[in-house]
Amino acid sequence: MNNYKLLPALISILRTLNLTESAKQLNVTQSAMSKTLNQLREDFHDKIIIREANKFILTKKGERLKAQLPILMQQLDNLYAPESIKLNQCKRKFTLASSDYVAQAILPSIFFHIEKEAPNVSIEYKLWYKNNLNKLAGQDLDLVATIADSIPDNLYGKLMAEDQLVVVFRHNHPKSDSELTINDYINSRHILISGGGDKDSFVDHTLAMMDLHRNILVTVPFFQSAIELLIKTDAMLTIPLHIAADFAQNYDLKIRYLPIDIQPQQYYLLWHAKYHQDPEHKWFREICFPLIKAHLERTIRHGMKLIHTRK
Repeated sequence: MNNYKLLPALISILRTLNLTESAKQLNVTQSAMSKTLNQLREDFHDKIIIREANKFILTKKGERLKAQLPILMQQLDNLYAPESIKLNQCKRKFTLASSDYVAQAILPSIFFHIEKEAPNVSIEYKLWYKNNLNKLAGQDLDLVATIADSIPDNLYGKLMAEDQLVVVFRHNHPKSDSELTINDYINSRHILISGGGDKDSFVDHTLAMMDLHRNILVTVPFFQSAIELLIKTDAMLTIPLHIAADFAQNYDLKIRYLPIDIQPQQYYLLWHAKYHQDPEHKWFREICFPLIKAHLERTIRHGMKLIHTRK
């Protein structure tokens, strides 16, 4: 049989054993219902129902169809129905990628909210490198929190915040009580952070166009290690304002405007199109997005208060 649209009529006929009643139920003429029955008999190579005196009775094939069809039709309907999730039974492992800062500052809050709703869900966190953005389809990642200039094809994304790069150094640095010039900047030694997308690459590209370069003291993979080095040296660290403001709550740091013109950076939460309609994934990203966005906005506001203070 290849005309599945006739199946509802067949179910009605099997249930009522009355063409007139089935025609009323389906709002068609009795003649049309008779034609439908003839087509069904041809498709199934069976009479399905036969007249016995003043009533119809089912053939053996008809009895089997009456038992099986409602179940099969329900299964077909379920394929079209929106998927629902039972969070208390969900055992999925979600993979989130970003910088080590997000793992330190925001991941605990994300997991706190997830554990309350879905105690069997787990998270794998991976360090993200922005050069992988166009390769996201081939990576086993559910969400990426990253800097991006635009959203590549086959990705979905939501803008979380826009932030600027700033210069950070310890409170008793030689430049702590004065404005920071570009000569001060290039004549100082710098700490670079290699993990999480190399957020300083914009700086070196701009300096190179001016035929200038920085002196690098040390390169480390993580923000925390960079801060620990910063407070023990006269080096400078160039990082996003929101991260500088967050660390300034626990370390005695000075925050200065970057003495070169760099465009603000846009922070996105991104995911591949293959996950967009997945209800479990939707639940996961709707937990992550507001938490990361709120943290960014809060620390950026705090940073704007600190950046205007010279002493």
